[in-house]
Amino acid sequence: MSLITTIDGLPYHQFNVQDKNEFTQISHLISQHLSEPYSIYVYWYFLNTWPQYCYTVKHPQDASSIIGVIISKIEPHRDVRIRGYIGMLVIDPEFRGKGIASNLVKLTVQTMIERDGADEIMLETEVINEGALRLYEGLGFLRAKRLYRYYLNTHDAYRLILPITPKSHTRIAFLPPVAPTGLTTDNSI
Repeated sequence: MSLITTIDGLPYHQFNVQDKNEFTQISHLISQHLSEPYSIYVYWYFLNTWPQYCYTVKHPQDASSIIGVIISKIEPHRDVRIRGYIGMLVIDPEFRGKGIASNLVKLTVQTMIERDGADEIMLETEVINEGALRLYEGLGFLRAKRLYRYYLNTHDAYRLILPITPKSHTRIAFLPPVAPTGLTTDNSI
């Protein structure tokens, strides 16, 4: 577990691929507090391929207990821009409203920009999830598209995009291809 920073007394760590207990706790948080029942293989894939974009927040009195997690990735989008993607963001309900989610998103976005030159960051959230919409729109994300019956519970989703560079405002047909990928997917990071 690699300490990245401490904010308001809470330690923010990069996910440790070697720590099975961290993975178990993250699995529990996701299954208990997200409305979409993700397969364990989805987040295992994210956590093992892009650990540098997966962060946890530890309990202030119990450093072995995870109270929040963000799971993200970054890849070329249609070979013309670098797109970060926030797949999952979960905060234990007892610790919501304390800025943890906002800090996790900011940390992830900053890392995507600095490490891999992200042109934009994308995610989906339920249209009825007013808290998530307030969070992301407050951080500059824009509603790009409504996805009808996107989730297994038949709820619609909004696709939200955070534009970072001018490429995110340009139609794909007018963009040159990105250079061969030098994105960091190394598990040793």
